[in-house]
Amino acid sequence: MAKKDVFDLSGKIALVSGGASGLGQAIAMAMVHRGAKVLVGSRDKAKVAAAVREMTASAEDAGEEASISGVSLDVTAARSVNRAVRKAVDLYGRLDILVNAAGVMLRQPTAEIAPEEFNRIYDTHVTGALRCCQAAGRIFREQHGGCIINLASISSYVDLIEVAAYAAAKNGVLGLTRSLANEWAKYGIRTNAIAPGFVPTDLNRKMIENTDRGRRILEHTPMGRFGKAEEIAGAAVFLASPAAAFVNGHTLVVDGGYLACGIGDSFAPWAEPEPAQ
Repeated sequence: MAKKDVFDLSGKIALVSGGASGLGQAIAMAMVHRGAKVLVGSRDKAKVAAAVREMTASAEDAGEEASISGVSLDVTAARSVNRAVRKAVDLYGRLDILVNAAGVMLRQPTAEIAPEEFNRIYDTHVTGALRCCQAAGRIFREQHGGCIINLASISSYVDLIEVAAYAAAKNGVLGLTRSLANEWAKYGIRTNAIAPGFVPTDLNRKMIENTDRGRRILEHTPMGRFGKAEEIAGAAVFLASPAAAFVNGHTLVVDGGYLACGIGDSFAPWAEPEPAQ
């Protein structure tokens, strides 16, 4: 008898907010490779269209039959969120996986952050995720089954200086994840999160590549390198798959050992080690 592939997502329908770029797009593509049908959502319609074309071409190059669609999705607007969830159901008849990957970044000294800017970051990452969870959750409850994956951050656990708004929001994602996992498990809904370490994307590339901040990050990362988007995507596939059927309320840290690091021997590729005394 053939063994079942516990990472198979065939027949599953996924909606990925922030799915037109960065980690969101990598997660969406990884789910396509595992057989899921994916609806990619972002505020930028042109970016969504380009991402759908790129992902479809990638799947075709791999010899895969892919079903990838796009939708305009602004997680700060309830009407937009509800419309995106309805489109998923209209297109595919159901919804099985929600990935909350929409995000924005603000680097600014905390004393200078305007409350409005702080609230904008929080509204995207936390309240935006809540809007999506509530809309998808109504479908999941009717089906008595569904999977939610939120994107937290390494800054949910450690301070990264001058990103207080982002860090506060990503801490909020942890609380939201635990609360939904506790409340909604009785409806057959699993809620988990991923806390990526340092992965260069359009959101953070200028902050960490070839900078003093990046050098310090690598010096405290036992694996001595930044992560790759597809490595975060692999964690998302796991959490969405039958392999994680008993995983609920967990935040999976994917950081190359950064949180585990005390004193290590690694140093950034462009930095010279200190000479022996």
